[in-house]
Amino acid sequence: MQEKSTVYIFIDEELQPIAAVATPVSFELDTRKLTDGEHVLKIVSKDPTGKEGIRKIPFIVRNGPAIAVEGIRENAIVDGIIPLMVNAYGKGDQKSFLIEGSETPQSIPSWVWILIISFTGWALFYLARYFSMT
Repeated sequence: MQEKSTVYIFIDEELQPIAAVATPVSFELDTRKLTDGEHVLKIVSKDPTGKEGIRKIPFIVRNGPAIAVEGIRENAIVDGIIPLMVNAYGKGDQKSFLIEGSETPQSIPSWVWILIISFTGWALFYLARYFSMT
């Protein structure tokens, strides 16, 4: 019988693996048990001769409500009074989606205002030329 490699799966810097299984393996990582933020999935493989291989996969958990902030960006230089809009919304569970509160209202971008004003000016110009011809 052929011996198989053993895989040890660790989360962050834990000393005890969350799983020790023979390869090949399929598993589901339940991120609901982890805190929001940065984590590292460390997979250590040991072959039948005792040699080890290590693979580290950094990932970010975001199970909690999403937080959207409008009015300030990361590393912004600001002064005076800054109007902010903050919205936090959860995504519900895997079986149902919460539609209410899941969209963050945003102000209209400046390029849209410029486009509207330009189109309105163009339309008024041609409307004025049309009436001046008659």
